[in-house]
Amino acid sequence: MLAIAAFVIAFLIVLGNSKLNDGSGGSSTPTSAATGAPTTSTKTTSRFAHRRTYTIKTGDTLGAIAIKTGVSVSTLQDLNPGLDPQGLVAGQKLKLR
Repeated sequence: MLAIAAFVIAFLIVLGNSKLNDGSGGSSTPTSAATGAPTTSTKTTSRFAHRRTYTIKTGDTLGAIAIKTGVSVSTLQDLNPGLDPQGLVAGQKLKLR
């Protein structure tokens, strides 16, 4: 249990440090400080919800793409076999569905 909590904290720190301002004026998903779980929001639809693909931009991370598109990291990896999260290339297209 302690290892899971440490992993979640480390993941949130890395994710927080990797976010770049893409100029869209959007905000990140709020999280509960106690659990690290996403909190509910009145805005539940993503502007990418209707899209089938996402084109990677410079500085994107898989975690940031998951937040932007509303598609989990594990789903992105399942839909895009052979995807290297550390080797994302600007212009590369990812399947969202």
